[in-house]
Amino acid sequence: MAACGSAAAAAEYSALLSLRWGPRTRGRFAVSCRARPGNVSAQQKKKRGKNIAPKQLSSNTKLLPTTGENEQLPNTSSRTSTQPPQQNTSHENDNDGAIGQRDVNNAAIGNEQQERSKDNHFESDVQLQDLGEMIQNMEKNILLLNQARLRAIEDVDRILTEKEALEKKVNILEMKLSKTLATKGNINVDTIGDHLEKFTKEMLIESALSGGSPAHLCESPLFTEMTVLKEENRLLKVDAQFLKTKITELAEAEEFLFKLEKERSLLDATVRELESRFLVAQTDIWKVTPLQYDVWMDKVENLQRMLECLINHVEKYVALLDQHDDLQDKIDELESLLREGETSEFSPYVVELLQKKLEAAKGRHQAGFQETNIHVQVYRQLIEEFQENLGKLIEESDRLEHSASGMSSEFWSHILLMIDGWFLEQKIPNTDANMLREMAWKRDDRICEAYFACRGAKESDVMETFLKLTLSGNSSGLHVVHIAAEMAPVAKVGGLADVVAGLGKALQTKGHLVEIILPKYDCMQLDQITNLKVLDVVIKSYFDGNLFSNNVWTGTVEGLPVYFIEPQHPSKFFWRAQYYGEHDDFKRYSYFSRAALELLYQSGKKIDIIHCHDWQTAFVAPLYWDIYATRGFNSARICFTCHNFEYQGTAPAPDLSYCGLDVERLDRADRMQDNAHGRINVAKGGIVYSNIVTTGGHGLQDTLKMHSRKFVGILNGIDTETWNPSTDRFLAVQYSATDLQGKAANKTFLRKQLGLNTEDTSQPLVACITRLVPQKGLHLIRHAIYKTAELGGQFVLLGSSPVPHIQREFEGVADQLQKNNNIRIILKYDEALSHCIYAASDMFIIPSMFEPCGLTQMIAMRYGSVPIVRKTGGLSDSVFDFDDEKIPVELRNGFTFARTDEQDLSSCLERAFSYYSRKPMVWKQLVQKDMQIDFGWDSPASQYEDLYQSAVAQARGVAQT
Repeated sequence: MAACGSAAAAAEYSALLSLRWGPRTRGRFAVSCRARPGNVSAQQKKKRGKNIAPKQLSSNTKLLPTTGENEQLPNTSSRTSTQPPQQNTSHENDNDGAIGQRDVNNAAIGNEQQERSKDNHFESDVQLQDLGEMIQNMEKNILLLNQARLRAIEDVDRILTEKEALEKKVNILEMKLSKTLATKGNINVDTIGDHLEKFTKEMLIESALSGGSPAHLCESPLFTEMTVLKEENRLLKVDAQFLKTKITELAEAEEFLFKLEKERSLLDATVRELESRFLVAQTDIWKVTPLQYDVWMDKVENLQRMLECLINHVEKYVALLDQHDDLQDKIDELESLLREGETSEFSPYVVELLQKKLEAAKGRHQAGFQETNIHVQVYRQLIEEFQENLGKLIEESDRLEHSASGMSSEFWSHILLMIDGWFLEQKIPNTDANMLREMAWKRDDRICEAYFACRGAKESDVMETFLKLTLSGNSSGLHVVHIAAEMAPVAKVGGLADVVAGLGKALQTKGHLVEIILPKYDCMQLDQITNLKVLDVVIKSYFDGNLFSNNVWTGTVEGLPVYFIEPQHPSKFFWRAQYYGEHDDFKRYSYFSRAALELLYQSGKKIDIIHCHDWQTAFVAPLYWDIYATRGFNSARICFTCHNFEYQGTAPAPDLSYCGLDVERLDRADRMQDNAHGRINVAKGGIVYSNIVTTGGHGLQDTLKMHSRKFVGILNGIDTETWNPSTDRFLAVQYSATDLQGKAANKTFLRKQLGLNTEDTSQPLVACITRLVPQKGLHLIRHAIYKTAELGGQFVLLGSSPVPHIQREFEGVADQLQKNNNIRIILKYDEALSHCIYAASDMFIIPSMFEPCGLTQMIAMRYGSVPIVRKTGGLSDSVFDFDDEKIPVELRNGFTFARTDEQDLSSCLERAFSYYSRKPMVWKQLVQKDMQIDFGWDSPASQYEDLYQSAVAQARGVAQT
């Protein structure tokens, strides 16, 4: 190797140093020479800059010292003949570049060798007269040698400083290595070994180039330290691999503990859910009377499924616990290895950190094991308790199995629909169907027993069981069928839907058999129907000279049996994605009325009352008497209720013939001819051909006077179960008349939801929920919006219009006021939002031009919103002015105005605002009184019941004569 050829020169230079500085200094100098880098690129030399004094070295200095840019390599031509020539290889070129800068020390060594050569030559050739010149040259050489000595001392000090810096960096490297190993568990120790090996080789090269000896290098403390460092690195590699393995095992143990804790949390949640459901079931035990057997069985089966799920969780949990011993063994083994193993002192931080993690894992494992055992014991005890109580539930269910009194109205409606389906599908004869209907109607225990005795059997077996039953006695109840275009909650547009559902449920509660017939709209709320199914029968009905097929669907809604007629007509009458507002509404509902009567006729039922609603089903009255009564279907009496006489169903007379009615016979002033326009008026036909007529008339007063003997005004009710602020699921907070804090909370919630100003909590909130049609007093609604803002209140309007230009008009108002944070106009129908507005509002405005009955004022009072209404129709019968001294104090419940002008409305609003802001206690008492008024269906249903009974009694008296 070329670097070794300079050994003689280095030895000679070392001898000189030993004369001047002694062995110790020579040793230090040798170490410093061996510490020189042997491979420094040109780019690195540029970064290093000039020579740096030892005191100027920063903590960021490289591990090995650098050389100055101005230092020169020794002149290779002055080397002795014992030095072999350099080989011209790429490696040698790299070495030349690496040692291109030399210290002045090396230059001094070359000069000394040259001077010695000259002296020898001088002794043989030079004359005595040249001795003075030689002495001068010697003095110069001594001077140069002294300068070289000073520089060498500086280099030794600098090298020692750099060695200390190197030791610090090695320590830093050790700490970084330990931290990396502890945090990531992954480090490439081989790379460190490679660097150490490379560093050692470079030191050898540098020593050789500087004239040093490999033997001297091996004796140097730095070389010894490098050897120790290499050995430590080797041990570190072994330790690193060992620690990586153990850290992996520890990670697996922690993952298992996490899985165990997660499983335990899941099990806790399951137990809590089961406890909650079981508490509900226990509560229901004390309320067994209104429950039906199907509900009980569902509860029992649900608890059984929950119990099975709990048992599976516990078994899975126990299986995880079985792995406890394996995990403990792993922890013990790792702990033993760390305690007894010959781990390197180079990584104590890693060992200490790993031990801490092991202690933490061990503690968590022990605590988890103990807690898990406790949980398992509790769970097993709970399972035993659940099984015991479940047995009690099953026994209670068996007791209810044969109790007809415990069955809900939905159960009996299901039985009746099932019997009717058998008859319509021609599976049982008419006489048997009538017998079974009456038995179900009477809620006979035997039919209940028969149903559960063959539960899950084939339909033929069920029918056979039912046909074995006998009937005794007569029922005192009535069979009432409502034919309507709406019913809440499956098909709702306005108050009609609420009346059909509310009245039907009230009559059913009084012991009457109530059925509903509706069109099957494609946009109805199917999720509100229970047991919806299509019958295996097709009902054909007449329309426009042809017979068209109709599919019949059945299901229960709010506990009532409901039939849905689906016409198979090419015009797709009820597949329009909306209920009303079609160009052929007259045809659509005349078709439906005829098909509904055809369904009743073919069912062979003996019906007492057919109750039709609004003009859409007023066709039923003339169709029944002119067509179906002549066929023997004449047991029923017709009741017609018009909830809104603004819509009367007028059309050209020939259109009446579509449903099979005789136009010439009916187009008369005393029958169906409109009183003003010379057209056919379906609502008028409902009045003329009905036995009972309820509510008022708009433009049909003369006809009502002629039939006044059968006209009765009955104030409708509201469904107090649906409209109940103490149980309403749509509200943010439920409340009652005795606790009004929830009402304030709902007001705050609605304000935030709609983006209204929430700074002033004392601002009154005025609301209006309505269809935007002329009947509702549109100009007064607009005025109320601006007047409320003027009085410092807030206003919310919810509603839409079927009339396009009215809808556009209110859209313009909404756009104009969209930046006003005290007014919100929402032009759509939203059932959930309507509940929230009723609950949040302080006042509710209804400025109708006419209102046969109205329900919104009743709902508003039910929710503590004081009504502000115009005195007309049903509004006059339900809202009484707070300042009217002619009315008893206990009846005064709102604010009213009479005229249809804005001034009267403004005065009424000002009075209401004055009470709200100046007399808060009086206002609170008014709110509480309104909430306690009974607007339920019990009283209206009793009035209808009396009307029905009277009409049926008259019919029976006529039949006997």
